[in-house]
Amino acid sequence: MTLQMPQPDRVTLNRSEDIIADLKRIAGEEAVIADEDGRRTFETDGLTAYRAMPLAVVLPDTTDLVAEVLRYCHRERIKVVARGAGTSLCGGALPLEDAVVVGVSRMNKVLEIDYNSRIARVESGITNLAISNAVSGEGFFYAPDPSSQLACTLAGNLAMNSGGAHCLKYGVTTNNVLGAKVVLIDGEILELGGPHLDAEGYDLLGLMIGSEGQFGIITEATVRILRAAEGARPMLLGFASSEAAGACVSAIIATGIIPVAIEFMDRPAIEVCESFAKAGYPMDAEALLIVEVEGSEEEINDRLAQISCIAAAYNPTTIQVSSGATQSAKIWKGRKSAFGAIGRISDYYCMDGTIPLSRLPEVLRGISDICSAHQLRVANIFHAGDGNLHPLILYDANDPTSAERAELAGAEILSLCVEVGGCLTGEHGVGIEKRDLMLKQFSETELSLQMQIKSVFDPEWLLNPGKVFPLHLTVDAGTSNAA
Repeated sequence: MTLQMPQPDRVTLNRSEDIIADLKRIAGEEAVIADEDGRRTFETDGLTAYRAMPLAVVLPDTTDLVAEVLRYCHRERIKVVARGAGTSLCGGALPLEDAVVVGVSRMNKVLEIDYNSRIARVESGITNLAISNAVSGEGFFYAPDPSSQLACTLAGNLAMNSGGAHCLKYGVTTNNVLGAKVVLIDGEILELGGPHLDAEGYDLLGLMIGSEGQFGIITEATVRILRAAEGARPMLLGFASSEAAGACVSAIIATGIIPVAIEFMDRPAIEVCESFAKAGYPMDAEALLIVEVEGSEEEINDRLAQISCIAAAYNPTTIQVSSGATQSAKIWKGRKSAFGAIGRISDYYCMDGTIPLSRLPEVLRGISDICSAHQLRVANIFHAGDGNLHPLILYDANDPTSAERAELAGAEILSLCVEVGGCLTGEHGVGIEKRDLMLKQFSETELSLQMQIKSVFDPEWLLNPGKVFPLHLTVDAGTSNAA
């Protein structure tokens, strides 16, 4: 791969033994990982093409301890990379050789549940799915549901403003969080928002969510929990082309119907996911939509009938409604396991662009043409309802030429998303993957403004350096010490 990584600070590296000793004194021996084998566990995230061994890893178990560690790193001018579960697909949690990784995975407790107010206060190291599991006994759930929800932490969801299959109806992370406890780089602890609908003053919570670890480390959050619907049922719609499936998605949304989810798979994805999950996906379809609606039995039947009528205009090869809970579980198992199932047969480079729904058929053709031009295969699996695309570009990680072609194809796909009125990322974040494409979407003036906001929270650019902003701009802005 070809992305440039910042050069390490030799002064910091030469002080590594003293830094590790200080961190052990602050956090305790058991909370600091300094041996090579232990640090290697943290050398990459979900974007595995890039790796860097961190100087040390600290795993605090309290907000106060996070504050002490950051206070020390700020005083000693040591770079810090925050980490949840390390499932980031854009290199957002990729460490640097001269940086300390501060992981929140030990901070995974449910602190408070208030069913009357429909909120839960949790530590940010809790996994996404664990929040729903904690409240499901009372008939509640936490709405954002990334495909990696079994493993990914709320910390990463907050950093990247993650969504998931059901965000079409319920919104992404920012729509489901009311408050957060944040530790700034100098160790100051902020309380943003709280257990009420709207906080006074500027929307600092909205600014923090999606900031990719650039402003501070979120250690606690107050999240919305929702009453589970009376019932839910998915249906499968198979089509003879991706363009027909894309047009059907636009038509469903245009009528004003908002299903809980509309998920898309093309033929390569259908074949792999069916082999893995045995969900009953139609093997003769070139493209498949999973459309789920919820409500009472009458509401579900009525809404599915309406969607079937809309789909009929696009000559579906299959219209199949789930027969019950068992089949519904298999249908979603196939979708939720898609990335892992694809990984069983090939290395892949996962994109995350977002487009206007009206341009979906055009962009799907463009993705196919771009990958064909680079002599690469692609599997499309994405959240079709809100236009959040996840093309998986298949390549050989052991072949540098193949890897470079995959990266070039990915850049062209994301550029296409911007050209049709979309954006570079829907839920994975910018990280290092899209960093050098930011000028495709923003002017230098717009990026300069964003960088000034970062400097308010992190004046010396110690938090998650080398991410989000093109490196040459950080140098021009006088922040070369951070890169």
